[in-house]
Amino acid sequence: MSVRNSRLRTAVTTTAAVAGSAGLLAGALYAVHAESGPGDREAGLAGDARTGRQAAGSVTAQADGQAAATATRLAGRLGDRTAGAYIDSAGRPVVTVTNADDAAAVRAAGAVPKTTRRSPAELRKVTAALRSSFADIPGTGWAVDPAAAKVTVWTDASVTGARMAAVQRTAREMGTAIKLVRFPGRLHTLALGGDAIFGQGSRCSLGFNVTRGEQDFFLTAGHCGNAVQNWTADGQGDQPLGTTVQSSFPGNDFALVQAEEGAAGAGAVNLYNGQAQDITQAAEAVVGQRVARSGSTTGVHTGRVLATNATVNFAEGTVSGMIQTNVCAEPGDSGGPLFAGDTALGLTSGGSGDCQSGGVTFFQPVTEALQAFGADVT
Repeated sequence: MSVRNSRLRTAVTTTAAVAGSAGLLAGALYAVHAESGPGDREAGLAGDARTGRQAAGSVTAQADGQAAATATRLAGRLGDRTAGAYIDSAGRPVVTVTNADDAAAVRAAGAVPKTTRRSPAELRKVTAALRSSFADIPGTGWAVDPAAAKVTVWTDASVTGARMAAVQRTAREMGTAIKLVRFPGRLHTLALGGDAIFGQGSRCSLGFNVTRGEQDFFLTAGHCGNAVQNWTADGQGDQPLGTTVQSSFPGNDFALVQAEEGAAGAGAVNLYNGQAQDITQAAEAVVGQRVARSGSTTGVHTGRVLATNATVNFAEGTVSGMIQTNVCAEPGDSGGPLFAGDTALGLTSGGSGDCQSGGVTFFQPVTEALQAFGADVT
């Protein structure tokens, strides 16, 4: 994130130098190196970002924003009559429908209607059954794939033996409504994000600066807020940033930190090349949308939204309503911002894999956090 005052900008620069000394906390918050070099980022992204604040709009295909907004609006109108919406390979908003009247309304609004092969009610029944069967199996999760009208169920490398047999048995019972996917590595929460923030021997990252009334706050991950009350910018406690006032994890994964006087950041995301992307609004993510993530461990990486309203069973507990992406992340990136151009989308929560071999990362939707806290992006 960019900041409003030189004192905090100096503090954030200092944290990058000392980040490697941050400690471990209960296996949930990880000590990591500071920021990646340009060679560690996607070449196209790093090149675009050099052109300044507005470059991130081209990096994350800001044109997707209008399609995403249209898809979200129409899916919201249909409610239980749709299995979801997504952006197709041509960049068009597609909304699943169950009847001719809804198809006509979607088409008239400028989107593509697609008749779902399974009713939304059937898909909801499947996800309810999965919740009752797999909630106690860490390393599993699921989300509805609106394009295929199926529920994708994933397992990580920790799910073996009797637990894997139980997953496979449930999948067989549900037949073609289920698609099984295996993740390499283990699903875990991550720590860190946009600009590095420290507390009580641990490190996380700042997500988005927000306001509530006349007061300044910032968002980060709930599994970070649960562990740390007082945040600093330098890891030594000499540069106070704020105090956690509300935190939710598991269930959700968001926390609200009240900023110290004079330490509030501006409404922008750190692009880790001396530039920043202004953030002016928040919105829901849509399947197929191109997005970017900023993190103090790995810099900026891009990818696409694979699923929304995903459920993830971490070792610490279950988190629902998540955004699933193929954007990589590593320990130290938790709490950091997921965005598309000038639009805030999510907070980095956890995933599997890394930015060398690739992976999958899940994000807490920022709109839910803003609603829960009664806050607005700055």
